[in-house]
Amino acid sequence: MPLEELTVADLSESELLARIFPRLNQSPSILLGPGDDSAMVAAPDGRMLISIDTQTQDQDFRLEWNNGYRTTGFDVGWKSAAQNLSDINAMGGSATSLVVSLTMPPDTPVEWVEGFADGLTAGIVGLGAPDCSVAGGDLGRGREIAVTVAVVGTLDGLLPVLRSGAKQGDVVAVAGTLGRAAAGLALLESHIPVVSLTAAQRALLDSQCRPVPPLAAGPLAARNGATALMDISDGLLRDAGRLAVASNVVLDFDPVALAQYALALEPAAAELGRDAMSWVLGGGEDHGLLATFPAGIQLPEGFTAIGSVQAVAPSQGSGVRIAGQAADTVGWDHFAD
Repeated sequence: MPLEELTVADLSESELLARIFPRLNQSPSILLGPGDDSAMVAAPDGRMLISIDTQTQDQDFRLEWNNGYRTTGFDVGWKSAAQNLSDINAMGGSATSLVVSLTMPPDTPVEWVEGFADGLTAGIVGLGAPDCSVAGGDLGRGREIAVTVAVVGTLDGLLPVLRSGAKQGDVVAVAGTLGRAAAGLALLESHIPVVSLTAAQRALLDSQCRPVPPLAAGPLAARNGATALMDISDGLLRDAGRLAVASNVVLDFDPVALAQYALALEPAAAELGRDAMSWVLGGGEDHGLLATFPAGIQLPEGFTAIGSVQAVAPSQGSGVRIAGQAADTVGWDHFAD
């Protein structure tokens, strides 16, 4: 039977795993990999960072979008790697291993599953985490595709950088992009045929389907005095609000600095009749980093200043402002949106 016609129902679990395992990245951090009931991974400095994330069909991605784009297994594999690696990055650490649970209907093409494994490996290596390996996982049957990845990381002797460390007078900075993934999502949900997208529009679409978190930035921030750090996954304002509450401060953003991110998105916004700044402020899934640094120090490479940390006024409480004015907390909420 041709590969494009083969589905997971045509193979046993062992046969499917035999097609997956050779496609997965392996590194010395895995002391015992796939094949036993549990994996065994190294913990070089005696501490381990751990995080978990899930993507579910028709909630986090569609197999076919309004504009005709078909989500590939490679897309979902890459994004699974990106969003989990970013969580470790946001603590100032580096990922060392991950385990994957893949649930899918029996009519899922084997080619899609192999693409998923390829995308997972390509994401790990291409994003700059070659020391991270897939230690194992689980296959299951369900009504829709669902991918859950748990990732383990190391701090390499550093202290973790928490959300709760921002101090009055600190500089607020970001690494990575803002609003590009949201613009890509808007294009996917639009009726502009995917075959008609310009190169610039296709790059925005890729920012949603295959995000590129700045993995070198987390450890670099930790080594250069970052006082607080977090992944921007649900939108700048929503995640900044979380950091502000954790640190009991106010983050005051500079609209001129934010405008530079919106400027690059204006052509797509005009095409879709949308507001580019709303993507910058409320769009998630770029998986950049939001950080605070003590005033007066040189920001590490890759970080751009976008505001400052202010003390909480008794009548206002912690939160986010733009040029001193209260900002609505927009962004992604799994249960409200």
